[in-house]
Amino acid sequence: MFYGHCGRAPREPSLQTDRQNLNMGTSLVNELQRLADALDRESPAASEIPLAAMAEKIAKSLGVKNDEVAILGVSTRWRHLHFLVPQALKNVGFIPLTSNSALAARTVRESRPEINNNFSMVRHATVFEGIKAPTTTGETIQKIISAPILYEGKVIGVMQVSRKGHSPTEAGLDFTADDLGKVLALCKPLGKLVKHLAGE
Repeated sequence: MFYGHCGRAPREPSLQTDRQNLNMGTSLVNELQRLADALDRESPAASEIPLAAMAEKIAKSLGVKNDEVAILGVSTRWRHLHFLVPQALKNVGFIPLTSNSALAARTVRESRPEINNNFSMVRHATVFEGIKAPTTTGETIQKIISAPILYEGKVIGVMQVSRKGHSPTEAGLDFTADDLGKVLALCKPLGKLVKHLAGE
């Protein structure tokens, strides 16, 4: 889909940027873990978890835009996934866990992380992708990491990190196994936080 503006140059992080993102990622994992620990202590600091702000930090640490990070919670009662972030997608709709076209639903069912650097070429649900809002671009997802968020061995959510653009080249570099490792490290402390926010 063409939105009538010029394409951007591909994003290519420098070695220094990579190092900064790695350090930021480590401190972010620690910050998420502190929030999770505060839940155990029923600390006032955990009464309101700033998940949107955390998602922005996750985006920065992984070198993607804010609307390229999504965190979804699983509703076991209604058997669907719902968006916790981005905020713009929270009230748009749900993803049935039985969906054969939604990567997030497959991530829950199989409890398996996945990298797809040719995502735009694969048949998938695009209803949420095209939504334009002040905090989302409505651009096509070209590359994606999808990873389960676990709590006590059970999948209770999904984190997806994507790169969007009008073409794979414009979207930026392919995701790597290192990127997946960073996402999985962030998913560990997110389990308790998502469980708390999902309220199930």
